[in-house]
Amino acid sequence: MNRSFRSILSFVMPLLLGCAALAGELSPGARDLVAKSFQGLDGKAPLVDAHVHIVGTRNGCEVNPRFFDQKHPFKRLAGQIYMKAGGTNDLAVFDETYVKTLAERARVFGHPIRLHILAMDHAYRADGTLDRDHSDFYVPNGYVVSLAQAHPGLFVPVISVHPARADALAELDRWAAKGVRWVKWLPNAQGMDPADPRWDSFYRKMASHGMILLAHTGEEKAVSAAGAQALGNPLRLRRPLDLGVRVVAAHCASAGRNADLDHPGKTARNFDLFLRLMAEDRYRGRLYGDISAMTLFNHLPGAMRELLRRPDIQARLLNGSDYPLPAIRPLTWTTQAVALKLITPAERKALNEINRQDPLLFDFVLKRTLRDPRTGGKLEDALFTRTLE
Repeated sequence: MNRSFRSILSFVMPLLLGCAALAGELSPGARDLVAKSFQGLDGKAPLVDAHVHIVGTRNGCEVNPRFFDQKHPFKRLAGQIYMKAGGTNDLAVFDETYVKTLAERARVFGHPIRLHILAMDHAYRADGTLDRDHSDFYVPNGYVVSLAQAHPGLFVPVISVHPARADALAELDRWAAKGVRWVKWLPNAQGMDPADPRWDSFYRKMASHGMILLAHTGEEKAVSAAGAQALGNPLRLRRPLDLGVRVVAAHCASAGRNADLDHPGKTARNFDLFLRLMAEDRYRGRLYGDISAMTLFNHLPGAMRELLRRPDIQARLLNGSDYPLPAIRPLTWTTQAVALKLITPAERKALNEINRQDPLLFDFVLKRTLRDPRTGGKLEDALFTRTLE
């Protein structure tokens, strides 16, 4: 069995287990843990989830045909699992069910919450031509904006514009004029290098509109990024930062390693490169991180444990769920959190029950429950209501 095949198995096969949610009332222990999670929060300020994916097969959305092709069995299996996590495998009603399920899961909180819903532009080649073959998902800007208009107070639209597009600057102008302030990039998958000087005019346009760049950092596993993991190096964000753009480093670069661009010939954890960037005084008030996906089994042992001990870093972090990933239950190991002494066995039992009811709520309650076993330190209250708008 070759290495790539083993890698696919290790990622996809566990996802066959337990993706369905169960209906019913929570037990007293689970209800108590939910109630405890809201203690200390500003009762008037809405919760903020700055990283929520929208996926669709209609309404202008596209999914790479490989996700439905029997000739690509592992890709097809992954597609079925992502769809089920979103609420249904029925393509005829998928778009509507995905949005309805997301909204219902948010409303279970019983507390105001604002979900930043993400568009996803196509991948583009170096010459600026569309690379549809390497685009796993496409979600048009107009679709997320229309969803936000249909759900005022719940959804915040986040557009996605590849800087290689011939109309990239006009697209920024178009949506900025409508009040949109967030732009999402996934460089590893979309094929843009944040450090490329060709994008300087794009960054200046963003800065002139006061727009915020939410950029994936670290290794990318959820969508295809073969041969492009170097584009997730957080040090590559220095260029937009230096040109005045506020940047949120998604996932705090909490997975993988990359070249240490400050020390040629060496490599470092992406998370350490993120911390180095955060330590640079010139980026205070300009560089932030989000904690989306950081409770997944491959992020929790290292980066999340360190953040629990770093209130100085927490003051510049935003909450994010990376939904629908919390709905894929095997990606978050509560047994691992117990083994790391981040939660108790009793809390694990309650969290698993919450996860079966509402994975979005589970993601929030888990993050509110985690504590450093040495100091008892937790993620600060303000992190969960922080917004840059």
